[in-house]
Amino acid sequence: MNTTHYPHWPVGLPYAITTPDTSVYANLEVSARRYPGKPAIVFYDSVLSYAQVLDEVNALAGYLQKVCGVQRGDRVLLDMQNSPQFIIAFYAIMRADAMVVPVNPMLMTDELQHYIEDSGAKVAFASQEIFPRIAPLVGKSGLEKVIVGAYADYLTAPTDLTVPEFVRMPRNVPATPGVIAWVDAVAEKHAPGPHLAGPDDLACMPYTSGTTGKPKGCVHTHRSVMFNAVAGNVWSGPTVPDHVTLAVLPFFHVTGMQSVMNAMIFSGGTIVVLPRWDRDAAGQLITRYKVTTWTLIPTMMIDFLSNPRLAEYDISGLKRVSGGGAAMPAAIAQKLLDLTSQQYMEGYGLSETMAASHVNPPQRMKQQCLGVPYLNVDSRIVDPTSLKEMPPGETGEIWINGPQVFQGYWNDPKKTEEAFAELDGKRFFRSGDLGYMDEEGFFFFTDRLKRMINASGFKVWPAEVESMMYQNPAVQECCIIASRDPYRGETVKAVIVKRPGAEATEDDIIKWAHEKMAAYKTPRIVEFVDTLPKSATGKVMWRMLQEKELGK
Repeated sequence: MNTTHYPHWPVGLPYAITTPDTSVYANLEVSARRYPGKPAIVFYDSVLSYAQVLDEVNALAGYLQKVCGVQRGDRVLLDMQNSPQFIIAFYAIMRADAMVVPVNPMLMTDELQHYIEDSGAKVAFASQEIFPRIAPLVGKSGLEKVIVGAYADYLTAPTDLTVPEFVRMPRNVPATPGVIAWVDAVAEKHAPGPHLAGPDDLACMPYTSGTTGKPKGCVHTHRSVMFNAVAGNVWSGPTVPDHVTLAVLPFFHVTGMQSVMNAMIFSGGTIVVLPRWDRDAAGQLITRYKVTTWTLIPTMMIDFLSNPRLAEYDISGLKRVSGGGAAMPAAIAQKLLDLTSQQYMEGYGLSETMAASHVNPPQRMKQQCLGVPYLNVDSRIVDPTSLKEMPPGETGEIWINGPQVFQGYWNDPKKTEEAFAELDGKRFFRSGDLGYMDEEGFFFFTDRLKRMINASGFKVWPAEVESMMYQNPAVQECCIIASRDPYRGETVKAVIVKRPGAEATEDDIIKWAHEKMAAYKTPRIVEFVDTLPKSATGKVMWRMLQEKELGK
């Protein structure tokens, strides 16, 4: 077990903590009993109390069980932007003893079909601006019922904040078989059966991709989800219900889900929800609701601090500013420190670890550093070929053992077996990320063992994009690589060999891709070439193209 970071451990904090042996839903039930009238959610100045949230969660859980036939262990798709409905649906699915399958709201119909078919989800929650993309799948692909929510239903108080059109849109849910409006499902007030799920039941299955091209589900139990919902609060200081967080990271992603949504529900804090990034709305909400904790990615912070209206906002009440996904530029970190006396707390985690496995200690933060293995976690740097542990300063693969590590990939025992290895009698998850540990036990990222593009914190897996690009009749061969981007960090580039006679332009390819896949995956740069470099066995030498691109 690596303990070289222990001298920098938060003062007074044990090296390991005990988390509740209950379901994640139980956290909401406990907070609602303790603080029934306290604001749980603030949505553009409209407030929902913990008691109100719990009532709606139970009504929807009853609907899932009594009307939709959802049973213990069933998977339910959740396809929404950040909203009160996302939080309520998330906990309703768990109250119904089912497993949440959160998906990126930017996904298109063809992409959603894979998630539905692979997970076996028969029921889905969707917001109405997203529903047209899921509508063609109702009654097909195994999907039987969709509960459709309109964000405007939760705009119950006047506001001077800028509310986006898709949030203000009045309810307009089509009266078609298998589809019901959220408000109607809640209004039926079905009482759910006894809550049966325990710590080892299925809880949540975020999807990740990889070298095969098709996203695969990361199976998490209530135990692994519970751990980071609790540990994140403990690491940064006392867990108190008076914390207010600004939710700008998407809830479908494990960092927003765990560090923001589930952490606040566990502690009884208040979640100020923004469905889409807006630097002025963020500044107004931080000021108005005295936000104390804020988790965001570096691109958001860069945009926020470059706002000419920044001086109008009071952000001095922030007690913790944290995030990950990419390194925070030193100049931006310094500007944040000057304005708030807060250092940006960087961390590291994956869908397979349900958010953080490494975090910087509050009293000893290093910039552009993943941090140290935190509560209950054992992490090593291991040579990916020899499987021998590497000494400090030497690069290897980051291996992780901890209670937040997933059970395996859904219906994929082969990939699950490949993802784990044993060391010193422990089962470690092989992250696929390369890094090193310094003499003080802090971890640093250096490269990826797996092909992946990091575009503004969104992970783009080239093999997945390539498999979709081959659906274009103009594409004979395609290789997806990363191109440097001053704002996004990296962006997606397609190197394409056209079919003989095809007349498609770069813009044609980009426009077509926008209609077929989520915007963050869509190639923003297209380069046509006569041939792609290949190995003696005929494999495309993507690394040669990647190195050439990054060398420009």
